[in-house]
Amino acid sequence: MLQNVAMQIFITLNIIIMKKLFSTIAFVLLALGLHAQEIAVSGANAEFHWEESQTYDFGKIAKNVPVTHSFRFTNTGDTPLIISSAKASCGCTVAAFTKDPIMPGASGEITATYNAQKSGLFQKGITIASNAQENVVVLYLKGEVTE
Repeated sequence: MLQNVAMQIFITLNIIIMKKLFSTIAFVLLALGLHAQEIAVSGANAEFHWEESQTYDFGKIAKNVPVTHSFRFTNTGDTPLIISSAKASCGCTVAAFTKDPIMPGASGEITATYNAQKSGLFQKGITIASNAQENVVVLYLKGEVTE
């Protein structure tokens, strides 16, 4: 009988110790994960410096005749600038961008081509995602389509 009580106490203590150990390990892993995210976010010091405005006005353009503009920039940060995507706001606009990392002090460009399908005023956005301090930037094309 005394042996059974001692065995139950031993098992209960082992369960309590295992729960505390598991909780401690989970807490440490969570803290390390949060710290790693903080380091990753604070390390984003690549930076776009645009050579001209982030909005380009084509003025008057002809319908069904594609027009293209290149937005040029320099990485003024101190880490490589990596563009992960350039997404146009509609199917009539196509964006291409420098895929290789842009080293500090180096330049790159984002080229946008618009093919107007209907007449009238337009404004199209190209959303740029990157590792820069301002990690989402929107560039704009605007103008007027004539017949």
